Amino acid sequence: MIDFLQQLVEGLSAGAIYAGLALALVLIYRFTGIVNFAQGELAMFSAFLAWQLSQIMPFWAALILTLALSFAGGMLIERVVIRPVEGAPEITLVIVTVGLFFTIHATAGWIWSYQTKSFPNPFPEGALRGGGLSVGYGSLGILLVVGVVMALLYLLFRYTRIGLAMRAVACNPQSARLVGIRVGTVLALGWGLAALVGAVSGVLSAPLLFLEPNMMGGVLIYAFAAATLGGFDSPGGAVAGGLIVGVAETLTGAYVDAIGTELKIGVPLVIILGVLLLRPQGLFGHAAVERV
Repeated sequence: MIDFLQQLVEGLSAGAIYAGLALALVLIYRFTGIVNFAQGELAMFSAFLAWQLSQIMPFWAALILTLALSFAGGMLIERVVIRPVEGAPEITLVIVTVGLFFTIHATAGWIWSYQTKSFPNPFPEGALRGGGLSVGYGSLGILLVVGVVMALLYLLFRYTRIGLAMRAVACNPQSARLVGIRVGTVLALGWGLAALVGAVSGVLSAPLLFLEPNMMGGVLIYAFAAATLGGFDSPGGAVAGGLIVGVAETLTGAYVDAIGTELKIGVPLVIILGVLLLRPQGLFGHAAVERV
């Protein structure tokens, strides 16, 4: 039983990282209807920025500056890359985000090379121990950070004018435009917010995965599974989906001998396939209804 609980705690810690990136995917999808295949690379690039800035300033100052730059970068990408193809067929938008994926990946490799780098851990070493369980401060810190991010997003969307405008645009951009909301600005803010949330996920992942341009490839697959499971139109569902995926991956790898650690990457793929077949809108999403 103790071993099961230990695996459960580790699964929740991994799931919190997946939840952070899934949340960024869902934010962009809600505002623009675009599935951003470059979200993991944006998070990776932000982690590199944090590492580079931490060489010349204290880590927490570098982190704050990185979040600000990521937010500005997300807005710039929406304005320069996404807005010119607004309203284009879905396949065009997919190609644009895939092209953005390769561009960011190649740029990071060109600037920082493909050699792995050690990223400073923002959390102290050690663990809380009791009843046979050991919960690392890093795991607790990851869960706390994701919880705080989710709470701040809830407060933003629920109690601020900007959040209200963003919700209006997400529900019906045409109606929002008619009541005077600057939809273009709100969409740019949505991309900036998603880039900021993704940056948090990248910084949390870097100490565990080692910093290199390919580090977020696997995390992105798990994040897609989390967003699909929770529902692409549900931020809370993305977080719940991330935790479920993290626990499922960890328990499957620990207790299913045929899978082990080598084939765990198949778990999110099975989850994606199962959800699309049984409940395409996800556990917390809403099915699209169209009047004819």
